[in-house]
Amino acid sequence: MSRPQNEKVNALLDSWKEDYAGMLSRWLSVPSLKADPQDGAPFGPEVRRMLDMAMKDAADMGFDTRNFDGYAGDVTLKGSSDEAIAVLAHLDVVPAGDGWKTDPFVPTRIGDRIYARGTGDDKGPALCSLFAMKAIREAGIPLRRSVRLVLGCDEESGWDDMAYYTAHTQMPEVGFSPDATFPLINTEKGMLAVRAHAKVSSEGLQVKELMTGERTNVIPGESTAVVEGGEEIAAKVRAYAEKTGLPYEAQVTESGVRITATGIPGHSAYPEGCRNAIGMMLLILRELGVQGPIRTLADVYGGEHDGASLGIACRDEISGPLTCNMGILHLVGDEIHCTFDNRCPVKADLEHLRDTLIAHIPEFTIDSVKLTAPHHVPADSELVTSLLAAYTEESGLTGEPESTGGGTYAKVLKQGVAFGAGFPDDEDLAHQANEFVDLNKMILSAKIYANALLRLCAE
Repeated sequence: MSRPQNEKVNALLDSWKEDYAGMLSRWLSVPSLKADPQDGAPFGPEVRRMLDMAMKDAADMGFDTRNFDGYAGDVTLKGSSDEAIAVLAHLDVVPAGDGWKTDPFVPTRIGDRIYARGTGDDKGPALCSLFAMKAIREAGIPLRRSVRLVLGCDEESGWDDMAYYTAHTQMPEVGFSPDATFPLINTEKGMLAVRAHAKVSSEGLQVKELMTGERTNVIPGESTAVVEGGEEIAAKVRAYAEKTGLPYEAQVTESGVRITATGIPGHSAYPEGCRNAIGMMLLILRELGVQGPIRTLADVYGGEHDGASLGIACRDEISGPLTCNMGILHLVGDEIHCTFDNRCPVKADLEHLRDTLIAHIPEFTIDSVKLTAPHHVPADSELVTSLLAAYTEESGLTGEPESTGGGTYAKVLKQGVAFGAGFPDDEDLAHQANEFVDLNKMILSAKIYANALLRLCAE
């Protein structure tokens, strides 16, 4: 890659800022939330509509595209060989949640910021990658390797999209996922996901309603429950709030006392600075005298995010500590249903952690357990060194490879890393209210991606 080639690519990207903004706003207007499957729409009609839109936009740019039955699609910038570098992004989003100042599915532009669900996770970075490919092609730069942008539709849930894609075509071995932060993440923790349920106790405080959380990988920002009782119970809630300094509210209604716990939402992989409203709710229910499996959950989870009371707290020097999140707590009839989303250090024994967690919730029936192995790419690999060099050249910043508890499509690749599009000083708003991207930073990210792809693919 010559300097004139790089300057030409960057000039093109600068000139397309408003084109990028307009296309991103169209993408963000599609509420691509997973829903019940329909014919040709395995993740629901809105996700399929989003995929179709992205495929059409890429085709209109002149790229070859393939749609894999609504599970995923890909866009190819052809090189002189069959070898390809993969860029893996996703088009599905998590539910909006509470606390938005604007409509999360009506993109709102204020200056150079666009607010909407999916701006940073992951429609904005996906479109950065597509524009980077377009700039390389229009600059007329010959490639020895192809670039393949894979757009998935189930990243926020079960990754059935990648299972289908890899079953129907060959996935490149090397690449990156623009679904995290710069400078680069070459280590992703292992995962231990558990779903369980138990029959509630007829003794102690009786919970009549409790339905919190929609996704296992989201830290809930609000939890509401209705319990039996009157003003005496409400007074105890207020006293507990004053004693702990935590934001609880209680209101006496015809059906009982409605308790609201207000937390700080976020992504389950990054609990620092967040406050799980489910944990708060469990603590106040224990204070009010709940018994049985709900009391057990309060004892073993409560407000913790390190798994200590579950007996699974651990850490290593490569990836740091285990994190634990309860993203769902639903009372269904006389059964309480819950989930545990654990992000586990690279050196941890996942099977031992599984057995230990299950032993700490003996009243519960285990509905499912999913173990996901950790992922690591050596820091001295061509992939890592090329991406870091591109990041430094375009941003003027330096950095070293990092580890994360987040799970990205990088795990699908033999050698895959997470690479942007967030910058080190950006507020992490993934899965949170008022998510936004800065258009100038998105264009910078596109320049970084183009630079990286040229380092890996140019003749």
